Amino acid sequence: MKLEIIQQQIIELRGQKVMLDFHLADLYEIETKVLKQAVKRNINRFPNDFMFELTKEEFENLRSQFVTSKRGGIRYMPFAFTEQGVAMLSSVLNSDKAIAINIAIMRTFVSLRQFALNYKDLNDKITEIEKQFPDIYKILNFLMDKENSTSSKERNKIGYKK
Repeated sequence: MKLEIIQQQIIELRGQKVMLDFHLADLYEIETKVLKQAVKRNINRFPNDFMFELTKEEFENLRSQFVTSKRGGIRYMPFAFTEQGVAMLSSVLNSDKAIAINIAIMRTFVSLRQFALNYKDLNDKITEIEKQFPDIYKILNFLMDKENSTSSKERNKIGYKK
């Protein structure tokens, strides 16, 4: 399973990185209804920090981006699973496919976390350089602003006039 495919399906809701039930069902190659039934049978394994149901407002905000229903509507709001919730799914959906997919999903969550840490480190280093060399930073910003402003203005054409 390609990590890029999984990475595209991880979204941020309520300040958490989550995956929606219908994306997970597609990865597990089962119906969303089957996944939801398994979760509901084992609901005590899924506290609010593992899984939550989207509100209508959250769903409508996401719908325009990627959610389309084959039936023209959706009966129940999707479940959103955090990293821990996805890990718990492997014990609820006890199949080789579910275990393999969960391993790939866990690796994707780890790589996203690592990317965020690396980005923060890089941002901290740039901020430190800006503090050490404020004049150079101001000059670079001035040059970038000047370049952007001249590119948007109409320039005299170069060439022969008839």
